[in-house]
Amino acid sequence: MMTDRALPPSAKTAPVLQVRDLVTEFTTDEGRLRAVDGVSFDLHAGQTLAVVGESGSGKSVTSLSVMGLLPARIGRVAGGSIKLDGKDLVGISERRMQRVRGNDIGMIFQEPMTSLTPVYTVGDQIAEAILTHRDISRRAARARAVELLEQVGIPEPKLRARAYPHQLSGGMRQRVMIAIALACDPRVLIADEPTTGLDVTIQAQILELLRRLQAETGMAILFITHDLGVVAEIADRVLVMYAGQMVEEAPVEALFAQPRMPYTIGLLGSTPRPGASALAAGAAPRLRAIPGNIPSPRALPQGCRFHPRCTHMREGLCTTAAPPLDSAAPGHQVRCARWRDVATQEART
Repeated sequence: MMTDRALPPSAKTAPVLQVRDLVTEFTTDEGRLRAVDGVSFDLHAGQTLAVVGESGSGKSVTSLSVMGLLPARIGRVAGGSIKLDGKDLVGISERRMQRVRGNDIGMIFQEPMTSLTPVYTVGDQIAEAILTHRDISRRAARARAVELLEQVGIPEPKLRARAYPHQLSGGMRQRVMIAIALACDPRVLIADEPTTGLDVTIQAQILELLRRLQAETGMAILFITHDLGVVAEIADRVLVMYAGQMVEEAPVEALFAQPRMPYTIGLLGSTPRPGASALAAGAAPRLRAIPGNIPSPRALPQGCRFHPRCTHMREGLCTTAAPPLDSAAPGHQVRCARWRDVATQEART
């Protein structure tokens, strides 16, 4: 059943974050390479949108584009719009973007040890994030830092606030990153692979923490991941990316129950999801690897970008013209010329 939070955008209030036809390019010695090509999505208050795909699909570049954190001089948003509460962030000055970062949009980066400064205590780093956007005393900011550490579930927060990053476990460092991202009560939280490298128990704790904080604050979450198991746990909607393009978007229940794009079907088929019958029989589920590799933006195939790896590919239809996004159902988009045939074939297997 489609939840209210997963309803199509037309059925809801205005989105907090609206991305339309986003194009992101990088300048290289070989010319300009397009890493993100025409990505669009809406993100509403209290909703979690998961962006999934293999490494090189463009999902992290999409999040960096939203944050205005593309590498200087070589990365740029070359087209489209990124609107926060209706105001376009594309083309605004770095000074104005600094006021948005951390204040209106917070971000949890993938690896805390490369994001936290090793020579400052975690309390000071959280306080600094607060002082950047709030006109309060340093003493008040430090007190707020302790409150945030307690909010994200770190025991003995006063003591931990005086610790340096290397003195904390991986799970605690990730909680510190969440505290920094939430320091100024952002409307949108971007989480880029926040559970990668953590053991399963800590992953579950981090996901539960994000769900709780979202319920308390109503923030919208853009969750970047390659782990479909995590997606099933936290997302309301899912956007699947491949070779810089969005190839499917749907409510999480619909995507898992009836994926339409062969690439999405491949991702789900390569993820362990034992069913009740398999568990009862003591059999392990059969996983299906997707053949080949994601193409380089330097050598994108003609037609559908997935066709060299696709078992449903048809010469001419899939190899000549790039398929547009099509509506497979209300709130469910798919980029595949053969999605109707694919759905029928998959239903028979």
